[in-house]
Amino acid sequence: HDSQLTYPKPAGPVRDLSYAMTNWLSAYAADRVLFNSEYHRNVFFDHLPHLLRNFPDQTHEDLVDEVADRSEVLPVGVDLSWIEPKTGPNSPPRILWSHRWYHDKDPNEFADAVEQLAAAGAEFELVLLGPRPPPPPTALTRIRAAPGDRILYDGEAPVDLYRKLVASSDVVVSTALQEFFGISVVEAITAGCRPVLPNRLSYPGLIPADYHETMLYPDGGLVEALITALNEPLPPPGLQAAMARYSWDELAPVCDQRLQQVATDAGVRS
Repeated sequence: HDSQLTYPKPAGPVRDLSYAMTNWLSAYAADRVLFNSEYHRNVFFDHLPHLLRNFPDQTHEDLVDEVADRSEVLPVGVDLSWIEPKTGPNSPPRILWSHRWYHDKDPNEFADAVEQLAAAGAEFELVLLGPRPPPPPTALTRIRAAPGDRILYDGEAPVDLYRKLVASSDVVVSTALQEFFGISVVEAITAGCRPVLPNRLSYPGLIPADYHETMLYPDGGLVEALITALNEPLPPPGLQAAMARYSWDELAPVCDQRLQQVATDAGVRS
């Protein structure tokens, strides 16, 4: 589901390679390796040689293709059973941030966009979810200080409240520098949010190709994409239904099949 090979390094200490090495050794020890997205699989094997060359001998580079051959993609199963049909957008539209407030999600870019939208007099509300480190990160402080009383919720939330807040939102935004899948985005789109996502990482694989031009923004295009979303705060027809392929109803039987195959190959009785 995650790996440390490409995790964006914060300012400060030198990267600890032991975490990434644990990822590699775990993959090599496994009979079958499942990645939650094609993007994650590609990045993992593309960057492994760079990791392994840090070691003076027994670099394992000759073993990478062997592990790649016994790997495949199995998306994350997401519980979507709680989501009900949406009645319509809010006025003003409600922007949802449903990620952690850490550097790998680049909340400062989101804060920049909120400040620009507020300065331009755009009408919108904010739902700010996700864990945040103490003290509050600079991005969150900036958003709280932006002109206007726009914040409807600011904090982590228990499951029932989280789902209510997601279902009540209109636009879900990401500025991530690290994302291998995107569970909260799948939930929000299925709940009726229009996605505003960067055209990188796992998102081009998460969103069907027909929607890339309108749902994925290029580097530097966040504010423009948000303005478009605020004017049209509904997902395009068919996008919500496309997220059903990530539901547990669809993926649980596939998981069972993969696990049974591993057991069968190992000679284990079911």
